Amino acid sequence: MPNPKNIKHVDELTDKLGRAKGVYLTDYIGLNVQDITDLRREFYVNNVEYLVAKNTLLKLAADNTDLNGLDAFLSGSTAVAFSYEDPTAPARIIKKFTKDNDLPKVKGIVIDGSIIDGSEFDRIANLPTKDESLVKLVALLQSPLIKLIWGLKSPMSDMTNMLNNLKEKESNKD
Repeated sequence: MPNPKNIKHVDELTDKLGRAKGVYLTDYIGLNVQDITDLRREFYVNNVEYLVAKNTLLKLAADNTDLNGLDAFLSGSTAVAFSYEDPTAPARIIKKFTKDNDLPKVKGIVIDGSIIDGSEFDRIANLPTKDESLVKLVALLQSPLIKLIWGLKSPMSDMTNMLNNLKEKESNKD
């Protein structure tokens, strides 16, 4: 008979997996208590939930949410980072954290229901944020308009300069 505590934990994990836009499965063994505390603090500040979970319970939760293929990443010790807003936020935090530490290692990633191998971590960590992408988009959209304005303004300026030069030339003749 299953333990009621484990049943509750599977239900919680199922809910988190279902709501999360980004899920990062990491191997945390080798980090000391202070490092894990620092990492959790950084996750907390960025609205990312980080917890250690049993692989068997994660497998059951993945089955409940139809995330087939997650079993390949559920071996050894596993800690999970859940992001409910920005799916790439945990990647940036882990990347920044691993500059000073070699861990945690990313075993697997789930972004909007798509399962990605941990080897793709660097590519995902280097993606721009939503705000950075919007700024680039606005700049790209503005560029042709600015060129058009300058293109339309240029002949007018040339015509004005030509008329002023003609006026000066005529006034110098008199």
